[in-house]
Amino acid sequence: GQLLQQRGLISEAQLEAALKHQKQAAPDKLLGEILIELEFVRPEDVVAAVAESLNIPFVELGAAMVQPEALDCLPAGFIEKHTLLPVSVAEGWLTIAVERFTDVVLIEDIAQRSGCQVQVLAATPQNISHTRKEVAGVGGQSTGGEETTSEALDGILDEVGGNDLTVVEEQQSDNVADLEAAAGDSPVVKLVNYIVHKAVEMRASDIHIEPGESTFRVRYRVDGELVETIRPASRLLPAVVSRIKIVAGMDISERRLPQDGGLTVAMDQRAIELRISTMAAKTGEKVVMRLVDRAASIEGLEVLGFAPAMLERFREVVRQPNGIVLVTGPTGSGKSTTLYGALAEIVNETRNISTIEDPVERRLAGTNQFQVHVQAGFTFAKALRSLLRQDPDVIMVGEIRDVETARLATEAALTGHLVLSTLHTNDAPTAVPRLINMGVEPYLVAASLRAVLAQRLVRRLCPHCSRPQPLKPATAQTLARLCGGTCPIETAYVGTGCSRCRDKGVFGRIGVFELLTLNEQMLTGILHDPSIAAIRRLARQRGISTLLDDGLSKVRDGLIGVESLLEIVARSDAGMDEPAETGQQAA
Repeated sequence: GQLLQQRGLISEAQLEAALKHQKQAAPDKLLGEILIELEFVRPEDVVAAVAESLNIPFVELGAAMVQPEALDCLPAGFIEKHTLLPVSVAEGWLTIAVERFTDVVLIEDIAQRSGCQVQVLAATPQNISHTRKEVAGVGGQSTGGEETTSEALDGILDEVGGNDLTVVEEQQSDNVADLEAAAGDSPVVKLVNYIVHKAVEMRASDIHIEPGESTFRVRYRVDGELVETIRPASRLLPAVVSRIKIVAGMDISERRLPQDGGLTVAMDQRAIELRISTMAAKTGEKVVMRLVDRAASIEGLEVLGFAPAMLERFREVVRQPNGIVLVTGPTGSGKSTTLYGALAEIVNETRNISTIEDPVERRLAGTNQFQVHVQAGFTFAKALRSLLRQDPDVIMVGEIRDVETARLATEAALTGHLVLSTLHTNDAPTAVPRLINMGVEPYLVAASLRAVLAQRLVRRLCPHCSRPQPLKPATAQTLARLCGGTCPIETAYVGTGCSRCRDKGVFGRIGVFELLTLNEQMLTGILHDPSIAAIRRLARQRGISTLLDDGLSKVRDGLIGVESLLEIVARSDAGMDEPAETGQQAA
């Protein structure tokens, strides 16, 4: 409306009348449609105004402008369905008039189907249809007017972004039947399918669907970093969210309270589990979907990024007959992957290995896996108490969250079981006082704890485009400060970007580890002084490799960039309250 008013095509009074009519009589109609219906403007005025604002050429088509060979670039059924008209093709470029010229996903679909780069022209739907009728043999030699596609998504989608101006005021329907109908509409189904398919294709771990004022954005977390992909019109968001809720078995009528759900989809002959969380925001509901590839094989410990000496020590720990082995780190640091890898090392026919998880992420052959159901009262503590009556040899507890679970895990370790679990701490030494603060007596921690592995996931440099270069002075100064006054390296590798890593310079992630194994001296020290500072001091005397040490080793080997290392290293992570010793060991 403002665009048309600025061009002198409508008055302020006409704009206000159209907005009032939209709000009172036609909330589902677009403002541009209402202005045309009220005969305030012509269709070509609306299209030309929007096209000019987007720097897209506006044309009035004629049959003489159309090259017959251009019509063969797309199926006739597709051309008619989407109100398109290919105009010309030359040197890999297809010039095409499009009714929905603001629809970036449709333009991408045209490029994929035609195999050409696309130059978009804006035109009115009436002009496109009329010109198409004038051109003999629409579609040329295309396949019988039927839309063809080899894409798994049954076409990317039909309607995303809309063919409209920005709606100034929009009302959300509270009618559940309306939402169900919109969620089942083919374009919405295809949009949701496209979002999930693209996430799998990009190796994403999470999908974020985030509401906005005029659009909603879709972002994927790839290698730990959020990447934006598309921004469809916000009027589609309620139908998209409802579609996701329907297939996930959630309540589509509840849009104020958070909900959790899940489903499993088949993608490229693989079972992909989606764990879905919704939460109401100011402009709509936000949806986050975590992707878990059930068909993915359990990775062995040797491919996670362990240094050879540390890997051998960790393997010795998980082969012990009893005790507690903890893996610590923040959410998303790969703790579960490490636990699965450890279990895969010790699975055999003579051991009863059981896991308690929330949720069960992957199927591990040779083990008994149990799913926690908190709402039903089947918590980690209750499951662990019951599992101890199942004659287990090895128990994996997904997470120690409360004092009851911590005490039961300790008692299980003291009665001859090997217990593997996770804990949220910054580094390995902090795990000891954390257990004590949760309510486990120090003597029980000292008697049962065998090892603590702290870890982070760091973006791995692309092996195809990484190159060494001297450290920047500021980076060298930071490393020198962290390492006791002397910078331990002079050069580091950086990813310059290539087609294999999508010009990011990084591809995949690798673990950075800190392994604390407990000997008699440390166990005695825990009994006398279980503080973080005391345990870190004992760990340094023992000569453990900290997160900083392991990260610096990977920087030297060209596996990670020094900036990525600095992102994860904090003073508490590497035990840098006395940096001189850490720096000496790192060097």
